[in-house]
Amino acid sequence: MVPTIETRAGQTGDFLAAGVHALGLGTHHLDMIGDDHEGDLVRALHRERGIPLTAVPLPSGTRRAVNLVAPDGRRLSLYDSTRTRDADRLPEDTVRALATAARHVHVSLSHPCAHVLPLLRETGVTISTDLHDWDGVNPYHEPFALAADLVFVSVAALTDPERTMREIAGRGRARVVVATAGADGAYQLVDGELTHIPAVTPEARIIDSNGAGDAFAAGYLFGHLSGESPERCGLYGAIAGAHACTVPATLTDPIRRDELLARAGESPT
Repeated sequence: MVPTIETRAGQTGDFLAAGVHALGLGTHHLDMIGDDHEGDLVRALHRERGIPLTAVPLPSGTRRAVNLVAPDGRRLSLYDSTRTRDADRLPEDTVRALATAARHVHVSLSHPCAHVLPLLRETGVTISTDLHDWDGVNPYHEPFALAADLVFVSVAALTDPERTMREIAGRGRARVVVATAGADGAYQLVDGELTHIPAVTPEARIIDSNGAGDAFAAGYLFGHLSGESPERCGLYGAIAGAHACTVPATLTDPIRRDELLARAGESPT
């Protein structure tokens, strides 16, 4: 017996868009979703929060997963493989138009996004991506890792995180590589210098870790795009990630800008 089973919007793109939007960054989300109940949930989430969404039809149906959350907050995600097909593509004209109007693009680790990486590089916009629990070997992740200027990755499956981080920076375009390590904080490689980002203790009880990685990325990007130092960016990410661990998976409640700055010891301006 479990407390609740609920179908809700919450793909990685949804969480990140909600996170950066809550921090005051102008946000436009481009995604492929189906004409189905799950797609309606995604559209409603963006509509209710005032996040502009360009939804490209996905014939196979909106991507979905089942998240199993343990009492200690750990999770296991089971992805429905029937919702992704090789023919899925984002319209190049739409991608180009949105990218040229933006100063930064965050690319989710999805099959359709892989095909637009060269186009995004042509536009000259800066790119970030999240490799999630990459093992440092799977070739699927490499195009994302090597095309981005800022790369996030979890240490969960890495045997030697520092080596992987330096390989990403050495082989690709990234000036910044951030490896999140859960309760141990995170590590960032900036222009070849590796430093540790201390973990932040949540202000409430830890409930589950769903969305914590996306929240960290949103906080870090907020600092990065605001011109803050790497240390400040790391602090913002740690605060946002810690907050996400106190929010039930059935809710979307990212930390707000004023709350983030207050916890960082700053006065909102």
